[in-house]
Amino acid sequence: MDFKFGKFNNEGQILSLYRSVGWTEYTKDPSKLFRALKNSLEVLTIWNNNELIGLIRVIGDGETILYIQDLLIRPDYQNQGLGSILLQKVCDRYKNVRQKVLITDNTDKTNSFYEKNGFVKTDCLNLNCYYFK
Repeated sequence: MDFKFGKFNNEGQILSLYRSVGWTEYTKDPSKLFRALKNSLEVLTIWNNNELIGLIRVIGDGETILYIQDLLIRPDYQNQGLGSILLQKVCDRYKNVRQKVLITDNTDKTNSFYEKNGFVKTDCLNLNCYYFK
């Protein structure tokens, strides 16, 4: 497995990865997804030979805030620790950034994953999170 920092332009591989995990809102408008990836602060990918099997995408200023926007692993490669490795590599690369945040689904599986990787729910810190709808 190869881990690569940096943006890349293989649109077919990107769409295939996002579709493999059922993230159809992203794939409805591929050009919007590609612009989002291009405008991200950082993209870290995992490759098995020439197959894109995972990706983490972060946005922010790289100094005071790091927002983890996307973290996805192809289903046949899940539960092998690859998501944790992606998360750790990004957090290590931006270790001096004060705030590392994300919004995710409120499921036992997702909560367990992020808590296992050192994240805490904001209510544990006497904080609120707001979402404009």
